[in-house]
Amino acid sequence: MMYLGMIFFQIVAPILVLLVLGAILQKKFCFNLKALSQLITYCFMPAAVFVNLYETSVELSVLGEVAIFIVLFISSQMVLSHFLAKGLGLVKTEAAVFKNSVVLINSGNYGIPVAQMIFVTQPIGVAIQVILVIFQNMTTYTYGLYNLISSTKSGISIVKDFLKMPIIHALIIGVAMNYFNLAVPQFIKIPIDHVADGFIAVALITLGAQLSQLEIKSMFNKTVIISCFTRLILGPAVALLIIYLLGLDGVVAQSLFIASAFPTSRNSSSLALEYDIESATAAQTVLFSTIVSCITVTIVIYLAELLFLS
Repeated sequence: MMYLGMIFFQIVAPILVLLVLGAILQKKFCFNLKALSQLITYCFMPAAVFVNLYETSVELSVLGEVAIFIVLFISSQMVLSHFLAKGLGLVKTEAAVFKNSVVLINSGNYGIPVAQMIFVTQPIGVAIQVILVIFQNMTTYTYGLYNLISSTKSGISIVKDFLKMPIIHALIIGVAMNYFNLAVPQFIKIPIDHVADGFIAVALITLGAQLSQLEIKSMFNKTVIISCFTRLILGPAVALLIIYLLGLDGVVAQSLFIASAFPTSRNSSSLALEYDIESATAAQTVLFSTIVSCITVTIVIYLAELLFLS
């Protein structure tokens, strides 16, 4: 129990402090959240992704294990959410939001900061989380979009939007420069490092500012609660089963297990808002799952370190 408390105060509590700080600052100054979100998407996150991939060597065998896990895990969440939505008797729009809330995980401005805190001496743990962010973005702009607007956007336009994302360019450049052992000039490397170092704080403060605009009192409904239970409890349970089936261990297993426990992605709310499809329910799910994840993620981190030797 003492160790569990130590994990909470050393890893989860700092995240909570930044989230609360973001909420307080948003209430006082009313930031332009779209501008902050774009700053993260086009500046801070690509820099963090580049630095982690450029400075970390990941064996092809590890990449293969991670890819297999991701495909199996995301597929299982799609199937699980589909049957749960049917069982709940949700109408088509509600079912789309419910399925997205289970499948789309906040691997970016929640997952990467957590991974950077946990795997501060094991860069491969962060690199794995970066790979997960890429797969989550692919899932968001394919499966997530299809759920909501399958009749309003073509497959080509979805692909174009995806390829425009700076994180993809940062991934390719970081991996290529790492593989070919190319040096980054100091006058470029130093500012990139500075930007990457600021990613955790800016991402979490922005997330706190976004969550502060959601109503807590209206989020206690059956759909939201079942969605969060599926995302935060059943998701890690399924992930653990897949990890054991694949025979994974060490930092790889720890990183994947912890990543499976992160809350619903804010992208699920953003998509619902953009296309005016059950946006209130989507926003409430993001807020509720983020709050509850403070407890569940702490427990999963504890179990990951207990079950898998690093």
